[in-house]
Amino acid sequence: MKKYLLLILTWWGNTTIGTMFHTWRHGTYVGKDQFGNKYYKQDVSNNAAYSASRKGERRWVIYAQEADASAIPSGWHGWMHHRTDIPPTQDEYIPREWEKEHQPNMTGTAKAYHPGGSILTPENRPQVSGDYEAWSP
Repeated sequence: MKKYLLLILTWWGNTTIGTMFHTWRHGTYVGKDQFGNKYYKQDVSNNAAYSASRKGERRWVIYAQEADASAIPSGWHGWMHHRTDIPPTQDEYIPREWEKEHQPNMTGTAKAYHPGGSILTPENRPQVSGDYEAWSP
């Protein structure tokens, strides 16, 4: 019961009832990435409301886990943003050497990045050079 209520009332989880229905009715399955995210498309070239701004096709993803846009691999990111018309499943996409693997966003967790001098780290702020003079009212 809880699972179905979350599908109806939340969007940040896996997917919503509306998205599931739209995908079932209009979506064409394109492929799946290494994280389990599933990609879909819909031809809208005959729909005047969409065709002017969407290049004739709507594309979307249904996340396997929590909705996190940074979890889309670089090859699929290019396809999602219409930079290529061929999805990575049909193109044998090979990532470039400078493309990094996905790292989840850790903001708000114990593993979040805190630079030196942050009030959230036990380290002291580095000493400043002699050209800095503290303001006093």
